[in-house]
Amino acid sequence: MAQGKPSEAQLRYLRRGLRQPGGKLPLFDEHGQQISTHTIESCVKAGWAEPWFENPIKPDWLVCKLTSSGRALFDIRH
Repeated sequence: MAQGKPSEAQLRYLRRGLRQPGGKLPLFDEHGQQISTHTIESCVKAGWAEPWFENPIKPDWLVCKLTSSGRALFDIRH
């Protein structure tokens, strides 16, 4: 379940999934740098993201998507 308040890094990561098909979250930031594993894993642990599928080419990459709790962080009525 979602808990606590996300950090700025977490919000930047999660926000990028709002306009992606299925809420897919990025593996790289807008500058081409890999998103921190810590950021991704902490969002999963908080319930804001969930693993989506395993990448057969890069099995160590955690491909995730937004959860309803992750989307709710950006709901202006929230």
